[in-house]
Amino acid sequence: MSVYARTVRYFVPYWWQTLVGALLILATTAFNLLKPWPLAYLLDGVLITENTTASIRAKETLNHFFPDSAPLQLVIWICVAVILINFLSGLLNLASNFLLLRTGLTALLRLRTDLYAYLQSLPLKFHDSRRSTDSAFRVAYDSQSIQTMYNKGFATIFSSVVMLIGAAWVMFAMNWQLTVASLLILPFVVGAVRYFAVQIRNQSTKIQESESGLLTVAQEGLSAIRMVHAFGREDYEVRQFRKSAAKSLEANMSLNLTSVVSALVIGTLMAIGTALLYYVGSKQLLEGHLSPGELTVFLTYLVMLYNPLEQITYTVWALEGAAAGAQRCFEVLDKANDVPELANAKKLPEAKGEVRFENIQFSYDGTRPILQDVSLTIPAGQKVAIVGGTGEGKSTMLSLVPRFYDPDSGKIFLDGHDLKSLTKKSLRAQISIVLQDTVLFSTTIRENIAYGRATATHEEIMEAARKAQVIDFINKLPDGIDSQVGERGSQLSVGQRQRIGIARAFLKNAPILLLDEPTSALDPTTEHSIMDAIFELMEGRTTLIVTHRLATIHQIPRIVVLRHGRLAEDGSGPELLAKGGIYADLYRAGQYEQA
Repeated sequence: MSVYARTVRYFVPYWWQTLVGALLILATTAFNLLKPWPLAYLLDGVLITENTTASIRAKETLNHFFPDSAPLQLVIWICVAVILINFLSGLLNLASNFLLLRTGLTALLRLRTDLYAYLQSLPLKFHDSRRSTDSAFRVAYDSQSIQTMYNKGFATIFSSVVMLIGAAWVMFAMNWQLTVASLLILPFVVGAVRYFAVQIRNQSTKIQESESGLLTVAQEGLSAIRMVHAFGREDYEVRQFRKSAAKSLEANMSLNLTSVVSALVIGTLMAIGTALLYYVGSKQLLEGHLSPGELTVFLTYLVMLYNPLEQITYTVWALEGAAAGAQRCFEVLDKANDVPELANAKKLPEAKGEVRFENIQFSYDGTRPILQDVSLTIPAGQKVAIVGGTGEGKSTMLSLVPRFYDPDSGKIFLDGHDLKSLTKKSLRAQISIVLQDTVLFSTTIRENIAYGRATATHEEIMEAARKAQVIDFINKLPDGIDSQVGERGSQLSVGQRQRIGIARAFLKNAPILLLDEPTSALDPTTEHSIMDAIFELMEGRTTLIVTHRLATIHQIPRIVVLRHGRLAEDGSGPELLAKGGIYADLYRAGQYEQA
């Protein structure tokens, strides 16, 4: 299906607004076609005294509507007609523009919402493979193309075509020879439009991509401003930005050069058509076949003929530019969800928390295996630490439980239910997650703690904050729990952000807890304090914790060790240490590093 056909589908629900808008455009066009005639009657019926055929016909018409009126009275009536025709035309144009603009903006809202919602539903593998700023650019900017395609496409083309047909019909009725002379350039205009349209779409696509790249460079440079200052890389970041901005400049220059050249070609063709009309019209006037009033009206209709023709030309090019943006939106909507939810997926009741991995194989790129033949059963309420070297698949195992990813083969069960048979929303409602880098939103501490349970009461939020040891630093802030945290929690320390993440997990109170390096970025004193809160959080929950700091989890009842993506060891800390295997090596290496 073409990008234009897919765009039309977004406007089908608003068919009646479009129909009313089209009727208003027809009425506006009718009044616009009347605009030249007051001048014709003023010239032929009042100001020209010779009794030519056109003059006699004009005077008879005026006498029919305004009998026994003096010439000056006729002039006044003609002036009133000019004002009335223009006012009614403008009023109808205002109504049609308002209605069609609202329709276009409503469809834009729908596309943006669909696009953002689908991005939210796509699995992490999709987001891992692309820049977040590119996705944001498509939602915020590329989506605007749908409004352009409607308001500059349908509205402009429809009104231009109606005016073109109306003007051509009146011109043929008046003088077919002059009309043919005016339309001789039409095939050449169509050829030029088609030629430049292809170039404009390709160049518009390059602009969208370069602007998205420019936004990425700016966003990354500004979001990592502390790192930039710390390493003195300001000049480097400016050079990177300038390089991306230069690509955008070149793309814009190419498009604008094409637009200027195309405007020159179209303008020249229309000048040739106007010159032909001048020649043929002057010849007929000199031969007495045409009156000055009729020629004036015809020249006015020529403008009415060429203006919509020019509008259609530029609109086609604008549509090609907009089609490039719309295509980028539809590219996202066409992406397959490789962690799909089954049509008959069932809602998971309150979970007990037994998690079972059965012959799990997984790779991110389909070639390099991360997990191989992993089988592991974790009874409800058991605490399990997953350890191993860097890149062994520890965090990947945690990510499979809430179905951030699906295994390439094998199955994962929760309380005997295959995860794929459950709705993702009900599954994730049973899971709390605390990450190494707690993600905070640019809002208050209260709203960040309550993010996983928006209906929580003030007392419940404060109790979660107390358990996570957030109360002490909250009470020192001017606005307490309603203090703003800044972008990504920039106004808080790492330890404070981590405590808020733990408070969020306390408040959610889910039966399954996933902890991914929750203390790796903390100093020993802060880590010891936060681990007290984490151990309290673990109580009564099925817990999977990933960490490199083995001293913090050595006393956890069960520890599993991954090696080359396989389950290599399984037991308690003291048991594994006594075996002298992989865990013992990792444990001693950790003690050596801390020493």
